[in-house]
Amino acid sequence: MCLYIEGAPQQCKAPFFYISTFYSDTDMSKVIIISAPSGTGKSTVINKLIREAPHLRLSFSISATSRAPRGKEKHGCEYYFLSEKEFRERIARNEFLEYEEVYPGRFYGTLKNEVDRIDSEGNVAIFDVDVVGGLNIKRFYDKDALAIFIMPPSMQTLRQRLVSRNTDSPEVIKERLDKAEQEMAMAGDFDCRIVNDDLEECFSQVRRVIEFFLKSH
Repeated sequence: MCLYIEGAPQQCKAPFFYISTFYSDTDMSKVIIISAPSGTGKSTVINKLIREAPHLRLSFSISATSRAPRGKEKHGCEYYFLSEKEFRERIARNEFLEYEEVYPGRFYGTLKNEVDRIDSEGNVAIFDVDVVGGLNIKRFYDKDALAIFIMPPSMQTLRQRLVSRNTDSPEVIKERLDKAEQEMAMAGDFDCRIVNDDLEECFSQVRRVIEFFLKSH
């Protein structure tokens, strides 16, 4: 299902976050934000949108992070991998649209030049970010951003999905589930909530919502 929330408060509940005030209103472009608890399938939906809905001209906005690459991740593909020192230096140079220190010394953020790159190509930036990052970007772009929250059918289903991935220890899975409960509590701050009970149906609903947003703005 999809629920539109008029006048939803754009409040960020993060203990530490930053939103740039560098850009003026005339610089605004339309952007799409998709957030969800880990294991809900947001990355799969985003990749499917880019691959199967080319008419939307969506371009993946690559986030920067100070964490190390995992598995086959490559710099400039999944993330821009920066050292903590370089990340802090870029913060000092005001190069981030928004950033968050998720854990001590572990940063995630959106570089301004990444959004500029996408805009210069005539495309629409689509962000694959966590809930706090998504609300930060929504606060900055306001009505020029469509913020979509993808929900699991239930916490039990989410737990089963995380276990079946066979990539995390039981302790990490518990941490992810605890964080998911906190993120679900902020779902009402998004413009639209869609349950991913069936991938094709979820994809279809997300696509239609984005089409409507881009045509009406």
